[in-house]
Amino acid sequence: MSQVKTPAEIIKEITKKDPAEEYNLIYDSTSETLEPVYFWVLDFMNPLFGGNVQKLVDNFASSPGSGHFSELMAKGTKMQEEAMKIMQTVGILIKSLINIVYDLRQFEMALNDYKEARSNDKSKSGAALLALKQKWLDNVDIKRGNTSIKAMAFSQASFATLIDAFMVVDSVDGIKKIDLNDRVKRILEQRVLEFSKWKELSEKEMQKRYHIEKSWLKNQVASLKLYSRWAKPYLKAAEELMMVEPKSAALVKAFNTITLQLTLFGKKKIDVVDSAQNSELPEDFAKIKFKRDYYYCVLVDLNFRGIPQRAGQHYVFGGRAEVSFKAYTLNDDEIKLLERKLEESDLADALTLVETATTETLGEIKDDLDYFLKDEEERESEESEKASEQDINPFTSLIGMGIKKTKKEKEKKGEEEKEYIGSTGKELKEPKDIKKDNYAESVIRKYAGKKAEETCFTIYDTYKKSHNMASSPDRV
Repeated sequence: MSQVKTPAEIIKEITKKDPAEEYNLIYDSTSETLEPVYFWVLDFMNPLFGGNVQKLVDNFASSPGSGHFSELMAKGTKMQEEAMKIMQTVGILIKSLINIVYDLRQFEMALNDYKEARSNDKSKSGAALLALKQKWLDNVDIKRGNTSIKAMAFSQASFATLIDAFMVVDSVDGIKKIDLNDRVKRILEQRVLEFSKWKELSEKEMQKRYHIEKSWLKNQVASLKLYSRWAKPYLKAAEELMMVEPKSAALVKAFNTITLQLTLFGKKKIDVVDSAQNSELPEDFAKIKFKRDYYYCVLVDLNFRGIPQRAGQHYVFGGRAEVSFKAYTLNDDEIKLLERKLEESDLADALTLVETATTETLGEIKDDLDYFLKDEEERESEESEKASEQDINPFTSLIGMGIKKTKKEKEKKGEEEKEYIGSTGKELKEPKDIKKDNYAESVIRKYAGKKAEETCFTIYDTYKKSHNMASSPDRV
């Protein structure tokens, strides 16, 4: 979970520019904690950016010799143990589901022979009836031992035609029409009658077992969904309690020290039409339809080094807080690439292992589950009209992730497909994929830069004034 690049470093890599404005604040007090600083900045930024303030980074690290380290590691271990207990049950359920799906597929293939035997198509019904007779010979009649049809046909010359005659005859009345000796006919009458009864009863029994298995499948799917919901908070908590790799020189093994890294990001879109009408941008800009929007943004980095002190059931942290306020101007493409870079880094890497395991392992049986959990009427309607699938697969919600849906499936469900496609229609992977600003866009960027500088200074200066600090001489 160690952070590779900070958001500020990623933005510089994308824009090739330093912040339009930057202010730094150092607050060192063993009696003051970071919480008031963080929440003051968050609460002040939210109205300025219309509530669109994101927390991009939330990392911490404790020195190994501190009591805070021991307590958090114990909590993390407890979360992991609870999650693993549930995941073991999930594994058993998954194995059970795979076996049930296999059994249902076998039942369906067997029942298909009974269905085809009643078909009006003589070629299909004849083939299906031969298949059923073969099953009866191999599984039922064979238990007679030396008096079974196969044993008698192979061991006694007088019954050599018994197997062929049994496979040809469809009913007891049909036996009278074929040219056979009386001994063979008497055996055939008995076996054909017994086969007819077996065919009727075995189909009913198999249908019953098929429906029981389907009911059991639904039960197992419901249980899997339940256990998945139970496991999610434990896995998430265990991931969030993991510390970053302590690279700071402030973290001495034997000391009682903690470091915190927090990053807030606020953005607000430039309303070109409104700004043009207010003469803040050229009037002609109100008539232009721009392919991408521009935003003025403020990035606030809070780095804290403190001493954990127990206060009841919790800890408070007094120490040194370094807060930096940075102003940026970004367009849609740059923000999308920033989001992609953050997701690719360890900043948004929670539960990746679980997602990969469930997706790759269970993707193979997704179609079977969707198939067997639907009624025949639903299947027929789907096949004829190609209706959209219902979200009944338990793995689509497993640990909040599960089987990845295609873009088409998401569109059918009205879900937004998150793609990193730029204004040119191409996928955004690197800064070179972002189209450069044209003249009009460069004017908007310059205007947004001024708005970003003003907003950044407002946050910084207001914080200082509200805490009885000297006002900044940079602006009046």
